[in-house]
Amino acid sequence: MKMAVLTEDRLIQIRRDLHAIPELALAEKRTHAYLKRIIDGLDQRFITVKTIPELPTALLVRVAGRQPKRTIGYRTDIDALPVSEQTGLPFASKNPGVMHACGHDIHMTVALGILSYFSEHQPEDNLVFFFQPAEESRNGGKLAYELGVFQGKWRPDEFYGLHDNPDLPAGAIGVRMGTLFAGTTEVNIDLVGKGGHAAYPQDANDMVVAAAQLIGQVQTIVSRSIDPIEGGVITLGKLEAGTIRNVIAGSAHIEGTIRGLTQAMIERIDGRLKDVGEGIARSYNAEVTVTLNQGGYLPVENNPALTKNLIRYMKGAPDVTYIETKPAMTGEDFGYLLSKIPGTMFWLGVEDKSQLHSATLNPDERAIQSGVNAITGFLTDRMTQN
Repeated sequence: MKMAVLTEDRLIQIRRDLHAIPELALAEKRTHAYLKRIIDGLDQRFITVKTIPELPTALLVRVAGRQPKRTIGYRTDIDALPVSEQTGLPFASKNPGVMHACGHDIHMTVALGILSYFSEHQPEDNLVFFFQPAEESRNGGKLAYELGVFQGKWRPDEFYGLHDNPDLPAGAIGVRMGTLFAGTTEVNIDLVGKGGHAAYPQDANDMVVAAAQLIGQVQTIVSRSIDPIEGGVITLGKLEAGTIRNVIAGSAHIEGTIRGLTQAMIERIDGRLKDVGEGIARSYNAEVTVTLNQGGYLPVENNPALTKNLIRYMKGAPDVTYIETKPAMTGEDFGYLLSKIPGTMFWLGVEDKSQLHSATLNPDERAIQSGVNAITGFLTDRMTQN
């Protein structure tokens, strides 16, 4: 027996249920089961549900359009972070050390609200909802694409998705032309020289000194190799070397991250980092290995025409607060899907003093229904266009 369209009170309860059962990338089993149960309770006249054996926590839901001109995709992420919650909420995480500290519980709930609406009000165009695992790590969007999930009637002609933003008023929609999120690359650098006694440096090859020189030179890449009116970041956040104070370290290991607003910029920074590594290797007669892993975390570069259209609608909608936002240096694997299928990502304001990935993040739940209303309105408007 089908349920009615999900009400605001029901959506808030769904969000709280999801918040209490956060799971890490590719382990979202309870989350998947909960989502499936809600979806199965909706009007099934126009709905087809698809699972992916090779990506078992993912869910795809297709809503058949009555006179489709296109297939519109909507993506939401479902995984959580390895963060110990400190909100004190009655529906706080029941999984120790895991929390929806990035607001994916809000993302999922808004998606369910949109799906619920179109399950009762058959859309003109086809809709494909992608409940995606492994956004925070393991690039679930890339995994799904490479598995051939988006083929035939399951391939969107355009893709949309949101990310919650505690700096914006609850329910506000924020977007911009161009890049919304930076692309990211994981950096691992290994330096190998020769260990020895602290009293006899001439007989060793000190990798603490080599690592220090490398770290210093890396700081010049953005300041001297990147256009200052563009944005790029290199952060080396971890350094391991040595075992005791009076032994020269024969090896060192450095870990960090690169952020850039375009793929071309990321690749330029990647290349300069490799150059620095090669220079240190020659200067210190050491073996230096620079390993870069971008995976699916490409810049989220919004399609110009589709984004212009979304901005037009959000600006004109009487019940939507629209805010033009700046690009963010945070990463999002929706960028990979947007490199394959044109689309747009936008912000949903959730107004909170705590930031994303914080143990105290507590989004304003008033944003849920506002988000559902804004996006269903936009999608309905989009379907009226050629």
